[in-house]
Amino acid sequence: MALVEIPIGPQHPALHEPVMLKVRADGEDVIGVEVNTGYNHRGVEKLLEKNSWVRGMYIAGRVCGICNAVHTQTYVQGVENLMGVEPPPRANYIRTIVMELERIHSHMLISAVMAEVIGFTTLFMLIMRDREKAMYLKELVTGNRVHADIHVFGGVKRDLDEVRRSRVLDELRRVEERLKYYRRVFETDYTIVRRLSEVGRIKKSDALKLSVVGPTLRGSGVRSDVRFEDPYAAYPEIPFSVIYRDEGDSWARMMVRLDEALESVNMIRYALERLPQGPAVPKAIPRTARPGEVFSRVEAPRGELFYHIVSAGGTNPYRVKIRTPSFLNVLNTESTYLGHRLADVPVILASYDPCISCMERVLVVDERSGRRVYMSLKELAQVGFG
Repeated sequence: MALVEIPIGPQHPALHEPVMLKVRADGEDVIGVEVNTGYNHRGVEKLLEKNSWVRGMYIAGRVCGICNAVHTQTYVQGVENLMGVEPPPRANYIRTIVMELERIHSHMLISAVMAEVIGFTTLFMLIMRDREKAMYLKELVTGNRVHADIHVFGGVKRDLDEVRRSRVLDELRRVEERLKYYRRVFETDYTIVRRLSEVGRIKKSDALKLSVVGPTLRGSGVRSDVRFEDPYAAYPEIPFSVIYRDEGDSWARMMVRLDEALESVNMIRYALERLPQGPAVPKAIPRTARPGEVFSRVEAPRGELFYHIVSAGGTNPYRVKIRTPSFLNVLNTESTYLGHRLADVPVILASYDPCISCMERVLVVDERSGRRVYMSLKELAQVGFG
């Protein structure tokens, strides 16, 4: 067999993300993969530093269109720490409800994309149709279908009245029914199981070594979840199970997501039925923060989302550094493609639920010398925050 190099991307009909995989193959067998990103850098961190704390709430929410509420939560809870502001219990419950609705529609989206990748077009369309129910619930709570924009310093922008609370509870039952159906499909359908099982397997020890996060980590048997280990918002008061599986392959990662979505339904129902009384919307939004720095993290649908926020005092941040889950899950997993067939490459990549535009970072500054250091994203992923 002749050795060939096959570029997958940066634009691909099945993987709607600006990423290119340089795949080296011996016939149909994959013997090497190089992940290349850098096609969609938007300068979000610099935008955050050049704008006020208040404008930053909306910029953070634009880092990712799918998981925008968790980005805003990470930013807002970090800035609240710098401002000495504590949101009321009712606001924390509403924030949690929105974030779990976001987890449901995000997990449904990647389940649909996986169906599309393996050629199961009908399943793709059905899941996307039913995902609209979750999007409707998000709009019902926040007033917006895609970008929630409900977080503000000290609370939420919009309270949840009894009429909308009852409608969410009622519609949630329909979402749960469809999620249970799609879980059965992914668990029992011959095509799905054959295409995903034993594909892209990551052993537990390797998952820890590669520093993967979220469902990718939990699909390899590691019971790790920021909501459980470092609870925020209303998570300390809401009981839930950390979902994990031991298989470590692409199928396990998808099953973790579907089980997590069902767990999110239970969490939302619990929060709605025990929604605390009292204020949720602040009378005034603070606009200045004290000097200092804070590390803020949440469990986004794809895994641990991390913000490092530095304040020099005043109305603007001095520095905001963002590390998204895909930064680790996509760049550190090149070895998982080896030994598989060419047709398995899109399946493995989709199983990591990649979000490329939210992870683009290009510059490091050596503060001791003031020298600009250009590094590849792979090098940055290995260095981390040390």
